[in-house]
Amino acid sequence: MPLESSPEQPLPVRTVARALADWIGRLGRVWVEGQVTEVSRRGGATRCFFVLRDTAAQMSLQISSDRRLVDELNPPLAEGARVVVWVKPEFYAARGSLTLTAYDVRPVGVGALLARIEALRATLAAEGLFAAVRKKPLPFLPRTVGLVTGRGSAAERDVVENARRRWSAVDFRIENVPVQGTYAVTEVIEALQRLDKDPDVDVIVIARGGGSVEDLLPFSDESLVRAVAAARTPVVTAVGHETDTPLVDHAADRRASTPTDAAKMVVPDVVEEISRLRALRGRSRRAVLGRVDAEMHRLDGLRSRPALADPIGTLALWGSAVAAQRERARRAALACVAEAGHEVGRLSARVTALSPEATLQRGYAVVQRDDGSVVCSADEVSAGDALSARVATGRIAVTVSA
Repeated sequence: MPLESSPEQPLPVRTVARALADWIGRLGRVWVEGQVTEVSRRGGATRCFFVLRDTAAQMSLQISSDRRLVDELNPPLAEGARVVVWVKPEFYAARGSLTLTAYDVRPVGVGALLARIEALRATLAAEGLFAAVRKKPLPFLPRTVGLVTGRGSAAERDVVENARRRWSAVDFRIENVPVQGTYAVTEVIEALQRLDKDPDVDVIVIARGGGSVEDLLPFSDESLVRAVAAARTPVVTAVGHETDTPLVDHAADRRASTPTDAAKMVVPDVVEEISRLRALRGRSRRAVLGRVDAEMHRLDGLRSRPALADPIGTLALWGSAVAAQRERARRAALACVAEAGHEVGRLSARVTALSPEATLQRGYAVVQRDDGSVVCSADEVSAGDALSARVATGRIAVTVSA
C-alpha cells in the first residue's frame, strides 16, 4: 500500500527509508549484466567492491562480493570486462545507501558476446534499420567532413592525411572521443549528434583501428546503432579491420574496410578527376569533330547532285518542257476552235435552208390577220377583211375584195 502523507502530516525520513528497504527487499535475487568499472580489492579484506555500469545509459550500481568469488574468475575481473552477476539489492536505512550483494559472478565470453550481437543484428534487421532504401548517397565533393575517432589515433591520421592528399581544400570537424571502454558508447553518440546538427558538415566518418571483439563491442551497442541510423547526415564507418563487421557498419550509409578506404570514399582524388575531365574533354572533341566531318561529307554529296551542281541547266530543261506543252495546248485550242467554226457553218447552212425567210425570198408571202394568226384557206376570210401580207422585205396591207 502506498504511504499516505500531506503537507500537514509529512512522513519522517526513517519511515520512508524503512519503506524503501522493504520494497527493495521484495525484489529478491536477480541476474544483471553490465560492464565492470572501478574494481576495488583492499589488502586483507574479505569483500571486493566493483561498479557495474550500463554502457547505453549513464547508470551504474555499486556491487559487493565475496573476494574469493572474484579471485576465482578466469580471466580475472578487470575494468572493462562484461559480466553477468546474480545479485540481491539491499537498502540500508541507517545509511540511506543502496548496495547489491553478489552471490555469483560469471564473465561473458567471446562466444556469448557474438551470439548476443547476432541476435541483436537479427532484431534490428527485422525493424528495417539495415535496409538499403534507408541509405543516403554521399556528396561528391564535401565542404566539411566530420570525424569521430580517438585522440591522436592512427585512424585519425590515416583519414585526415589521405583525404587532404586527395583534395587539399577539404575541411575537417574532428571529435576526439574514447573508442573503447566504459564511456565509449555515450561519447561517440554525443559526438555524432553534435556533428549531425552542424549545418556545415556534409558527411560524418566514424573511424577506429583494429582490436579484439571486446574492444570493438561499443560499436555493436544498440543505442549507437540506432543513433547512426537516425542521423540526417550521411555516415561512413571504418571500424576495425576488413574482417571486422560490428553492427554499426550495417546501419551506416557506407562501410569502409579501413580508415584509409574511408578517406578515399568520402573525398574524390583531384588527380583522378583531372584525368577524367581530360578524357571526357577528348571524347567530346572527337565526337564534335566526327559529327562535323560527317556533315561535311553529306554536304559534298548534296553538292554533287545535278540539281545543285547545275541548277540553271535543270531550269532550262524544265523551261523547254513547259514551252513544248504550251505549244501543244495552243495547237489543240486552235484545232478545237476551227472544228467548232466548221460545225457552226454547217448548222448555219441548215438553219438557212430550213428558215421560212428563204421561202419568202423566193416570192412567197404569209397572209395574217390583225391578231397575227395565219390565213391558211380562202374560206377563212370574207370580202372586206383587212389583212397583211408578209413578204421577204416587209409587209403589205391588203383588203379582201372577193
